[in-house]
Amino acid sequence: MKDLEQPVFAALADPMRRKLLVNLAENSPKTATQLAKEYRTITRQGILKHLDILEDAGLVAVHQAGREKRYSLTPEPLSELDEWIKELSAIWDKRLFRLKMFIENDVAKPDDTR
Repeated sequence: MKDLEQPVFAALADPMRRKLLVNLAENSPKTATQLAKEYRTITRQGILKHLDILEDAGLVAVHQAGREKRYSLTPEPLSELDEWIKELSAIWDKRLFRLKMFIENDVAKPDDTR
């Protein structure tokens, strides 16, 4: 199974960072000021801290446009995460199928053989 980087999981652990990623996926690129206007419960500085963590994890890219920094989604780490989740799901699907077969076979046996 693929070993994913810890920063990606840490970055995705926070609900605000997940919201920012969805926002950037739908409306990229944006500045921190634009993002802060959309989330009134957090300051621009707070948004910048979240964006720094997302950048460190490789989930966003920063592009300088004059005096402004524009942030956009970098989907590659998410596709790696998706592949890892698929591998993990396949393992659990097999285990659950074996459990189902065991239970169905056990139920099908007459009571006197249990």
